[in-house]
Amino acid sequence: MNNNPLSDVTPIFFLQTFILELMHASEQQGQQHCEHLIEHIAKTAGCFFEEAYRSNTHKTETLDVESYTELILGLKNNIGGKFSLASSNQDCITVTNSRCPFGDQVTNFPELCRMTSSVFGGIAARNFGYAKVEIKKSIARHDGKCEVCVYTNPNAAKGRPGMEYTDTTPVKEMQDMNALHSRIEESMQQLWRKQSKPLAKKYQPPAIVAKSPMMQKILQSIEVIAPTLATVLIQGQTGVGKELIARAVHAMSDRCQKPFIPVNCGAIPENLIESVLFGHEKGAFTGAIEVHQGYFERAEGGTLFLDEIDSLSPSAQTRLLRVLQEAELERVGGKQTLSVDVRMISATNNNLEELVKQGLFRNDLYYRINVVRLSIPLLAERPEDLPYLVQLIVQRLSKKHNKAVESVSREVMQKIRAYSWPGNVRELENILERSLLFTVGKEMTVLDLELPANTNNVDDWRGVKENTIAKVEQTFLETALKQHQGDVKKVSEEMGITSRAVYNKLKKYDIKLADYRRL
Repeated sequence: MNNNPLSDVTPIFFLQTFILELMHASEQQGQQHCEHLIEHIAKTAGCFFEEAYRSNTHKTETLDVESYTELILGLKNNIGGKFSLASSNQDCITVTNSRCPFGDQVTNFPELCRMTSSVFGGIAARNFGYAKVEIKKSIARHDGKCEVCVYTNPNAAKGRPGMEYTDTTPVKEMQDMNALHSRIEESMQQLWRKQSKPLAKKYQPPAIVAKSPMMQKILQSIEVIAPTLATVLIQGQTGVGKELIARAVHAMSDRCQKPFIPVNCGAIPENLIESVLFGHEKGAFTGAIEVHQGYFERAEGGTLFLDEIDSLSPSAQTRLLRVLQEAELERVGGKQTLSVDVRMISATNNNLEELVKQGLFRNDLYYRINVVRLSIPLLAERPEDLPYLVQLIVQRLSKKHNKAVESVSREVMQKIRAYSWPGNVRELENILERSLLFTVGKEMTVLDLELPANTNNVDDWRGVKENTIAKVEQTFLETALKQHQGDVKKVSEEMGITSRAVYNKLKKYDIKLADYRRL
């Protein structure tokens, strides 16, 4: 009988456990901590591993493909992986893996794939001058195995998804995005601090979580469009945070010192909507005992945010079109024409194009409000943001309810990741608030959420397969457009399809060609 209860704890097992626990703890430390930690560990460790390999093999010259492959395979397999070489040439090295060094728990931290990417890419870039790492399959994302392609030739890597590496590229890209995020958040909080103290005390200052590629693209768009006068249409399902994005556009604009007026058009009775938006004169209708300034007048010089704009009546749509075209309005029951200077941002959770086809929304108004469109992704489409959103929400709710809760347990985070969140961020806030109220101590260990039964039928599999293929196709298309600066002919040649098919896919994925063309 073994008298040592820890005899099975090997150095490798200890380090694997340590890294997994470090990742879990890092998720609780705010927006940038986890990603910075991964990048820092990978960058430092990659240099160390390469130096150790050179010392053991007495190699001082630049590593060739064979030596590089020997290094990365040996590195992963020595810590418990089961990596093997699938193919290799001067342009691309492909390796596969059937056993993750971090064990089954890696499914809780798909971010660890970034560590593999950065180690492989950093070493390759130092020796070949360039690298792009594409993780085609990943055990962490339930693919059953890992398949990693390391491109060492920029021409071979064209149009392929993945992270590019030089000595500074990945770090600089991350720093640029973090700086943009900080600028937007600071602008929003400056406006928040200028509000009345009771309001600022009652609510928490606005914050955007944007670690996922889709949300980072939204931030980049905000910086571009905010200083302009263009109308903006924000599309997205209920609870994704459309008003938050509208506030960010206002905060980054030259109108930031003027009012931001949010209006939920769907909450206003149809017979009052015109009076509420455009105002009315005394005696305009029964009960109009005095002159009333509408939201357009109150937003003078600033930004008017019209949520659920699709709920406007035909008459209100006609009046709104005139305001946008002529920058002037008449109050209900009035004869005097008033000039207005307002930037309008609208939002909807419906397909306005379909409503136009059905004759339920004016075609000319649609084009007026849709100069720039921002499509906010579902929460299920931004898994990279989940731990940061959870931490932000828990901190705010804890302060609101005078609780001591600081974080959630790993089991709670697993449950959060396993759920599809049809109600998006709003539903996440609701579930966390209900759970937090009954939490004792500093860590939330129980989540008041019933996961749906997993049917695993054929229709589910088809849906998952089609959705996965669509996401890959969209990513490839966006990468090709960026590479060829919106040249549809070149994109069609690279994808092996006709130009017409490219245009159909642009429409399918709601991709604007102008976003990729240089002016």
